[in-house]
Amino acid sequence: MPELLVADLAASLRFWCGLCGFAVAYDRPEDGFAYLARDGVQVMLEEAFRPGRRWITAPLERPFGRGVNLQMQLPAIGPVLAALQAAAHPLYLPLEEKWYRAGSQDAGVRQFIVQDPDGYLLRFQESLGRRPMA
Repeated sequence: MPELLVADLAASLRFWCGLCGFAVAYDRPEDGFAYLARDGVQVMLEEAFRPGRRWITAPLERPFGRGVNLQMQLPAIGPVLAALQAAAHPLYLPLEEKWYRAGSQDAGVRQFIVQDPDGYLLRFQESLGRRPMA
């Protein structure tokens, strides 16, 4: 599971828990840390600009995580999408159905991409199953 450095843990928790439906499994507020979970997907958030041990390899500039998108496989993405739309939170990639070649079959997904408050790309997906290659 990824551990993401964030600028403001409270803002990130409002997004991740309030809009995306994650729950805090445990946290260490004194360290600016929270461990989140939803439907088997887990992610750790840690405030970047606090004193203490931080693994920062280069200056942090927004958007954080440039070049990375994190796939979040959920049983159903509709509730997350509805919450984001109700909050008028913009999508980076609108909802789509996509089939990807996976060996000798195609694997289908419904997916959309959204940016969190620090600019991480989150690709929420649900499976459409597999089919013979088109």
